[in-house]
Amino acid sequence: MKRVVAVLAAVALLASTGTGVLVWQLTTDHEPQLPEISAYSNGELTRVGPYRFCEVLNPTDCVVPGEQGELPVTGRHPVQLSVPAAVAQAPWILLRAYEDDDVIEEFRPDSRLAVTIPTVDPQRGRLNGIAVQLPTLVRDESGNEFPVPHAEWSVRTVWS
Repeated sequence: MKRVVAVLAAVALLASTGTGVLVWQLTTDHEPQLPEISAYSNGELTRVGPYRFCEVLNPTDCVVPGEQGELPVTGRHPVQLSVPAAVAQAPWILLRAYEDDDVIEEFRPDSRLAVTIPTVDPQRGRLNGIAVQLPTLVRDESGNEFPVPHAEWSVRTVWS
């Protein structure tokens, strides 16, 4: 009889401790996990969260972690850029910044999860960096609509 009471007391103690830990986990504030992009070249990988991430319907309500990735590159190996499904399910923009000119590409929703980017362009020179943007259409006081990025990820290239 004493053994049964001791086992029941131990089970009750473990159950109440487990319930307390579960309630604590559910009630503590967890920062939302923001999407990351990744860039790979010549055996090197960088994963980076957003430089800036704003609410879609209120592009002035922003979190600005200020993250910028760095990727070592050479002229022999392209950059393989990957974006998560959370980014690719929306229209997104890839900005490639070269020495002499920029290249802007727009991608339709659910069309691309990865892009190969040459590190050297014959007309534009060496790649200085890339940025991924999620645009939102906004309207000014005159009624003109134009895209403004509500989220942006940035990777700077470092030449060997």
